[in-house]
Amino acid sequence: MPGTMPRARRQIAGSFALCLVALGLVAWADGGSHAKPQKAPSVHLPGPAFVALETITPDHIRWHVKYLSHDLLEGRGTGQRGGDVAAEYIATQFAEYGLKPAGGNGWFMQKVPLVGITTLPDTEFKLVPDHGDAMTLRPLDEYVAVDQTQQSQSVVDAEIVYVGYGIEAPEYNWDDYKGVDVRGKVLLMLVNEPSSDDPKFFKGKALTYYGRWTYKYEEAARKGAVGVMLIHQAQMASYPWEVVRNSNSGEKSALKLEGPALKVASWVHLDVAKKLAEASGMDLDKMMKDANSRDFHPIPLPAKLKAHMVSKVRNFESNNVVGMLEGSDRTLKAEAVMYTAHYDHFGIRPDMPGDNIFNGAQDNATGCGILLELARAYGSATQRPRRSIIFAAVTAEEQGLLGSEYLGKHPPIAAAKIALDLNYDDVKPLGAPEEVEVSGAERTNFYPAVQATAKEFRLMIRPDARPEAGHFYRSDHFSLARVGIPSFSVNEGMKFKGHSEEWGAAQEREYVEKHYHQPSDEYHPEMDFVGDSAMARFGFALGWEAASLPKLIEWQKGDEFEAARMKSQ
Repeated sequence: MPGTMPRARRQIAGSFALCLVALGLVAWADGGSHAKPQKAPSVHLPGPAFVALETITPDHIRWHVKYLSHDLLEGRGTGQRGGDVAAEYIATQFAEYGLKPAGGNGWFMQKVPLVGITTLPDTEFKLVPDHGDAMTLRPLDEYVAVDQTQQSQSVVDAEIVYVGYGIEAPEYNWDDYKGVDVRGKVLLMLVNEPSSDDPKFFKGKALTYYGRWTYKYEEAARKGAVGVMLIHQAQMASYPWEVVRNSNSGEKSALKLEGPALKVASWVHLDVAKKLAEASGMDLDKMMKDANSRDFHPIPLPAKLKAHMVSKVRNFESNNVVGMLEGSDRTLKAEAVMYTAHYDHFGIRPDMPGDNIFNGAQDNATGCGILLELARAYGSATQRPRRSIIFAAVTAEEQGLLGSEYLGKHPPIAAAKIALDLNYDDVKPLGAPEEVEVSGAERTNFYPAVQATAKEFRLMIRPDARPEAGHFYRSDHFSLARVGIPSFSVNEGMKFKGHSEEWGAAQEREYVEKHYHQPSDEYHPEMDFVGDSAMARFGFALGWEAASLPKLIEWQKGDEFEAARMKSQ
């Protein structure tokens, strides 16, 4: 809390600081009259908060991860039995920890109405050039596609237009469409965005939302296109084709349709795109290079997509699990700090030979384990923070951030009164971290407190290790940022105690290439959850501080989410 602590509280804080230093996880300033002055504002936790923070342990998180990623939970699929079991488990834990139900109807469950869409084998997907043989593509191997109109059948027989990156961004003086009417067309486009080292041009190496496939689908639908074919290229997408295949096979979920939608929202393998370019008398490498110029104009290809989309469509409900710990301040308890993590994964794929359970241990049983441990620690504190604390385990993240999108549109309290969202997603169980990643925190006026806390925890703040992957736009905090709530994820960097930075980078590479969105993302006894507990403690300190500030946190002036924050108020 701001200000000087009473003497008794300083003594308590100091004694627990020594315990934490012994654990090698954090070095706390004493806060008393002999404390060294600091240039950056320091985080001041009351004694009861130190006591609660110290109870956060690796094993508490381990047991949650082990259970949530067990085969019995069948991969926690959205709208599937295993996902519902996971939600009930989390709700039960929230109740045990003394949280107040905040999902609706007096319980922790916030009903999220969804539509499940399964692309059936009867679907036909054919590229037909004006000259040459038609190419009938093999599902999963050469393309993946979903019908976003939520109809059981749709027919497409449309000309293909290459639109480069498919971006219209007036603030960067960039327009791939150049006013061309693409209504009724199928748009061939690249993932990612124009490359640059200039931080003022698409934020340099850091991917913006314009580079995300979700934006490209949305923009194409707004312009009246009937379909999109995204060209997969591993370096540009930041993940291999296997991730695209596994993420888009089986049932895909969506929120109830509210606007224009594509009959064909698809990815095509790079080899397919090369063949299509050759059949059109063009060179794909040159097409990709030309797309990096502001002078690029859409190019109609002498080819059509002929597709018959056949889908199984079902309406169902999934659940966000939301609990609240009421704040201690008579006025400020009407405001809150929020913690989020998604509990869903990809369930079971019956058509896959061998191990077909997508257990999702790292992604994201780890984040759920941290969320539950934070809820337990806060609930155990003998003193409450001034603002309320909301804990939300959200559904359907793997389906396109759907649960958090619904939560952002239907928050338990007004978005304008939520000071901060701290999100946990895919926290590596690799041992004691020496770095923390808080990408997006610098976009808020809370960043000095984040810097001070990292210093006290002896953690270096690492810039986004892979800014080109656009992680800020790929996890649930983004949904909450879109409605104005200052939000970012907390995660480890690449440097772990006893290992080089290169070792950490190699672990990350191996996970992305071999286990990300694969059945092999499983729990193993040798996993070391010290880092997960360190990230939980770090987030506990940040959340308590945010809940104690005299004013709500805001986005930095000029940030892309500032307007949404102002609108919410």
